[in-house]
Amino acid sequence: MSRAVTITGTRSTGHQSLEEYAALFADYLRPFADGAHFYIGGAKGIDSLALLWAADNTTADITVVTPGTVDQQPAEARQAIARVRDRINEIVELKARELGSPAYHARNRWMVDHSSMTIGFPKGDEPASGTWQTLNYTADQGKPRLIVPV
Repeated sequence: MSRAVTITGTRSTGHQSLEEYAALFADYLRPFADGAHFYIGGAKGIDSLALLWAADNTTADITVVTPGTVDQQPAEARQAIARVRDRINEIVELKARELGSPAYHARNRWMVDHSSMTIGFPKGDEPASGTWQTLNYTADQGKPRLIVPV
């Protein structure tokens, strides 16, 4: 049986280099990658960086989940998805009518509900952020979470 893992994180990633993120993913995602199924949101920032890293550095199954459709995602996210499309097992488009916070929170809950744990890469302690909402929802579900501040 594979381990299902939600990966979540900040959209603001310009404060660290791509090499630093690759090192973080190697340290904190690779140990869970063997036989894993990663659920990754289709947004920019950590979502896109983790997607590219996982596709290039693991054999984990990958599902990308968007609150609306892939076409509604930022260019950075669409490009990342297109670049590794052959490594993505499934794209789930939740087709929300409006892409506000409620749609993103619903996407995050969907991923957690399909996972056995969450690995989060938050920037700061803002409790209203989507990353912290996802990590707290994971805890509320009694599931383990690994928090890696960036």
